[in-house]
Amino acid sequence: MIAIQVNNLTKSYGQFVALRGITFEVQEGEVFGLIGPNGAGKTTTLRVLATLLEVTSGEVKIFGLDLVKEADEVRKIISYLPEDAGAYKNMTGRAYLEFIAEFFHAKNEGDAMLERGLQIAHLAERIDDKVETYSKGMARRLLVARALMIAPKMAILDELTSGLDVLNAREIRRTVKKATTEGTTVLLSSHNMLEVELMCDRIALIDDGRIVEIGTPAALKQKYHAANIEEVFVEAVK
Repeated sequence: MIAIQVNNLTKSYGQFVALRGITFEVQEGEVFGLIGPNGAGKTTTLRVLATLLEVTSGEVKIFGLDLVKEADEVRKIISYLPEDAGAYKNMTGRAYLEFIAEFFHAKNEGDAMLERGLQIAHLAERIDDKVETYSKGMARRLLVARALMIAPKMAILDELTSGLDVLNAREIRRTVKKATTEGTTVLLSSHNMLEVELMCDRIALIDDGRIVEIGTPAALKQKYHAANIEEVFVEAVK
């Protein structure tokens, strides 16, 4: 099944055109990556798909739901984690996840959701400390738990491990990959091309609001006779 279908999507802010008719599809169960430099249109694309920005023109469907006409239904099956997301600093990690569980489900369902969130966050005894005492890596793991504990059909993740050390980044990547085995399709953006190469089944290279290539990392490296995706990108945008 096609999880995301984007056809000739444009997004303008006045005279500035951020997305210039992009088209791509994401299959159910995939980890699909949008990669490119800062300002290329990655975050704008994710915010449109998360229903936070209006479509200027074009068509977007998520699991068959029209993004414009059925936005409320789309919101029920997705989660969105921005790069600059934060949690309530005066709450403990556990209280924050309890709040999320209560917000999304009734008590009998919320207990199972909370347990799932605690397992994903994997913060051991620190889960009962206030968020303001967490390292950046710990806080990001809590936020990833928030995004995945609701078992969304689609998780939209912006700059998933930006600014994290190697160990925290690796743990978060493993967590996200595990979520796909449990029924979540993942769309993520990153300027870290190595990370996307490690995580993604397929990728789209985006530059100046246009998609310049789509394919598996292996196929794209073969096409451009490149050692890595960074080299692919350099060649593709020439």
